[in-house]
Order: sequence, then C-alpha cells, then structure tokens
Amino acid sequence: MDKNKIWQEVLSTLKVSVSSGNYSTWLSQTFITSTRELDNGRQLIEIGCPSSFIADTIEKRYFGLILDSLNRTTGYKNDITFTVKQNPATEKKQVQENSLFSQSFEEQSNINDVLKRHRIRPGFTFENFAVSSSNQMAWAAAEAVSKDLGKAYNPLFLWGGVGIGKTHLMLAIAHKLLLVDPTLQVLYSTGEEFTTEIVEAIKNKNTDEFKKRYRKLKLLLLDDVQFIAGKEKVQEEFFHSFNALLREGGQVVLTSDRPPTEIEKLEDRLRSRFEAGLIIDISPPDFELLSAITLIKAQERGIELPMEIAQTIGANFDNARRIEGFLTRLMTEAKGRNEPITMELTEKILGKTSPKRESTNLNPKAILPQAVIDAVAEYYSISRRKLLSDSRVRPVAYPRQILMYLLRIEFGLPLQEVGRLIGGRDHTTVMHAVGKISTRISTDNALKRDLLGIKQSVSGQLSV
Repeated sequence: MDKNKIWQEVLSTLKVSVSSGNYSTWLSQTFITSTRELDNGRQLIEIGCPSSFIADTIEKRYFGLILDSLNRTTGYKNDITFTVKQNPATEKKQVQENSLFSQSFEEQSNINDVLKRHRIRPGFTFENFAVSSSNQMAWAAAEAVSKDLGKAYNPLFLWGGVGIGKTHLMLAIAHKLLLVDPTLQVLYSTGEEFTTEIVEAIKNKNTDEFKKRYRKLKLLLLDDVQFIAGKEKVQEEFFHSFNALLREGGQVVLTSDRPPTEIEKLEDRLRSRFEAGLIIDISPPDFELLSAITLIKAQERGIELPMEIAQTIGANFDNARRIEGFLTRLMTEAKGRNEPITMELTEKILGKTSPKRESTNLNPKAILPQAVIDAVAEYYSISRRKLLSDSRVRPVAYPRQILMYLLRIEFGLPLQEVGRLIGGRDHTTVMHAVGKISTRISTDNALKRDLLGIKQSVSGQLSV
C-alpha cells in the first residue's frame, strides 16, 4: 500500500479522535518519510514533523493513538519514530476545510453579514481554538452545546481569568449554529450592556419590548455576568428572562471571572439557577498551549511563523490577548522596516514589551550571568559543575530550569546564548524550560519563594 495513502487513512482516524484545533496545530503537516520491513512481520515507519517541538509533542500526546491506527491500517505490528523534516508535498487543506474558508467570496460575505448582525466575531470558531488539558473540558462542553442546543448543558457557565478563551468558546457556539441556520434567534451581550439596556428600558418605559426581545431567543450569550451582581432590578429582570428562555427550550451560556459561589451580591435564586447547569473552570494556558495559540493567531493574520519564534513568544506571555497584541506590534515593526519576521526582530521587540520581564526589578547590566549561575547552585546546595551537567535527576534538572528562566526572562539573553552558558544545550531545551517555569510561576508559591531567594542573593533588592 502506498505510504501516502496509509498516512491519509491514519490522519482521517486522528481527525475524528482529537479536536480540530489540535489536529490543525500538531498533526496536519506530518507525513510518512519512509517504511522499512523488520523481522517477525514487523515494520519501522518514520514520521516526518516540521519541527522538533511538534515531534516531541506528538510523541508525548499521540504516540499510542498513531500506533494503533497504523497497526489497523497496515495489518502489521509497527514500530514508529519521529524525525524533523519538511513535507515537500504539503498542502494547506486543513484551514480550507473550515466552512468559512471553503465558501465562495459571495457566500463568505453573506456569512460575515449574518455574524456581524449578531455581533459574532468571524475568527472565533471551534476549528481555530487551541486545545490542551487546561481547557479540554470547556471545549468539549461548548461543542456539545452546539450539537444539542438547550439540552446538553443548560446553562453552561465558563469561568476563569483574562484571555484564556471563555469568550472565544461562547462565540464559537453561535458561529457554528448560525452557519447551519442564519435565521436562528441568537444574542450576544456583555453584563454591562445588558445592564445598560434594562436601565434604558425602565427609563423610557418600554420594558415590554425588552422582555420580548430576550425571551424569544434560542441562544443567549452573556459575557462577564458578574457585572449584574448588586443591581437589584437588573438581576430581577435577568432571572425572569432566564426562566422564560429555558422554559421555551432556549440555551443560556454565561462567562465570568469567578464561579457563582464567589460572585458577591449575586442573588441566591440566580446563583441556584447557574449551579443547576454545568460550571467549568478554565485554567491558565501552559507553554505548549501558548505556543499553539501563537501559531493560530499568526496564521489568522496570514503569517507562517517558524515554530521557534512561536515558542519564544509563547514563553514570554501568559494569555492570548497579550499574544495578539504582540503579533500586531511584530507585524507593524516588520512592515515598517521592510524586512521579514526573524528571531532577532522578535527578541528585540520582546525586550521592550514582555510583561514577564517587566514584572521584576533585576538589572541585567549590573550583574554577570556567571553570578546568577553561582547563586542558583548555592541556593540549591549543588555544585556548579553538576548544575551545568547532563544529569536529569530532579534535584539537578529543576534548578537548571530555573537558571534558564532567569537568564532568558530576567536578562533577556538570546536562547542560543542561554544554551551555550548552560553546558552547550540546544535552544529548544531552553524554550521548554522557560515555558515550564513560566507556566508554574503564577500558581506555585514555593517557586516564587525560590526565585525571590535567588534574586535576593544576587542583588539584595528584588521581589517576584
């Protein structure tokens, strides 16, 4: 059987087994580079990936899934390996498979008009939502709601911090439904807008019109619902609209920066209604997810971003909105200079804009990198030689990751230079270390104390 046909069958299986975002980000550009028969009815299959980061991620997340699919497709017992190679016949079909991209210009214009009329941003779809363990449950719940409106989870309540994808998932539900039925009664509103509408309706004595508008909906999307807390008239009207909508089989999707139990001055009867549905916490994105988000956001802007640049950006920001802002800045700078987007340009702009670098007071000009290496070794009571060695035991590997983080984020040293200073390591190793520490620092108090202690030993004046 032709290796290309084999891989297309495998990809077809994988496509229905993982989310669209994960498939597009990690699997869509892979291919079989070679097959070789071994003894005892086995064969070795080499799978090409566009970067080492993608190869590592696929091996960690999807090894078993790929192996099972290959075994069923080929009828052999296979061994698989991953290598970094570019597919010469790569066709970007994955993006084009989205209904939005496969439409004619006239059809796409009509779709955009429908979305605009309902205040739904065209770019917020399930297909371009990057999925990882931090948001997998929220993504699955939102997609389930889009397939079984009013019955799957009603209401669906998504909560979490800024820029983690709550609004994206909410609007993706509406996007998918409106593509199927443009006449569907859908309304997106923020808590603040909902409050203003009610106040104006009471002021102008047309509350009946307001009630009719909200109570005939099939899908109500209310963003930042915590904003209505403490407003008696607003909560009363929302309570009645909520009940009427659910009674008629409508769907309610809500987002907030905190769970219902922690929204102060929220009426008990509303809190009870919210808790009767499905409440999901979306955690802050990890390094891998931030890198995937960077790739997707760059692709939306027509940029084919190299993986190492995406990883560098992902290691320096903690949410999608900041990544979007940085990409806008990066594109503007590249266009203004009339030059391509390079690692050098990316790192130069990161030095000016990265919030993680601005969050501390370390003065890299006053301290030599060697002093930081010594400080980390002393803090963890290990020798400098062992810290820079190839040892992978946790008492050595963890301090080494912290050292890479400090040299990269606090000093702003290039990835290659950090790798050179720490035993001649590859820049991708540095990226993984920075990403791991960056992800943990917001929630790990012990790590914060360690960083504080190390920096105090270096400069005597720092705080995390």
